[in-house]
Amino acid sequence: MADVARPIRWQTATVVAITPETARAKTFRLRLAQPVQHRAGQHFVLRLTAPDGYTAQRSYSVASAPDDSGEIDLTVELLEGGEVSGYLHSEAQVGDELEVRGPIGGWFVWDGTTRAVLVGGGSGVVPLMAMLRLARATAQSELVRLVVSVRSPDDLYYRSEIIGPETTVIYTRQAPAGDDRPPGRLAATDVAPFAGADATFYVCGSAPFAEAATQLLVDNGNPAEAIRVERFGPTG
Repeated sequence: MADVARPIRWQTATVVAITPETARAKTFRLRLAQPVQHRAGQHFVLRLTAPDGYTAQRSYSVASAPDDSGEIDLTVELLEGGEVSGYLHSEAQVGDELEVRGPIGGWFVWDGTTRAVLVGGGSGVVPLMAMLRLARATAQSELVRLVVSVRSPDDLYYRSEIIGPETTVIYTRQAPAGDDRPPGRLAATDVAPFAGADATFYVCGSAPFAEAATQLLVDNGNPAEAIRVERFGPTG
């Protein structure tokens, strides 16, 4: 059984798998030297240390559902000039050891027992995927609905897995053939099914996306106190 009470310290994690998600995103499966169980929505800090002692660290949300495997999935987008993302994408290989610290976060988390509406923009889907995976793994899919906004089908993370009865994908620039919704930004009609829902809303994406999505949910009659928001920016 994973230790859920152990203090948050730096530890070694071994890369056991690398999976491309899009042309600019990869998922790194890490085996923790000291297994610790995370909660859906939490993140880890990953630190790189150069031979001269220089360090760079970045926070990455966990994409995998909580379990006792001692392994976590971190999905990393390659950013222009990014020190950590650039190294991971170009240099990291299976068998490499990395330093990580976590899990971190207690606000933007879901325990898998209450209703949740998940709204993600682009790579903001990562922590929401942990929630969706948890719901599916525990046969609680009826509790979760996910709306994810992406530019095109090629930009959709977890393409082979994410589509399902719990999920609506909004394409903003290019939709796949046969899609009923014309390309365009997240709109009031996309969140209309959740008006007055007895649920906690989890919104994750860039600051402009998070602000727009939150406003749509509030305008749709959902109380602001039921909305939890996680914003991110380019950190490399």
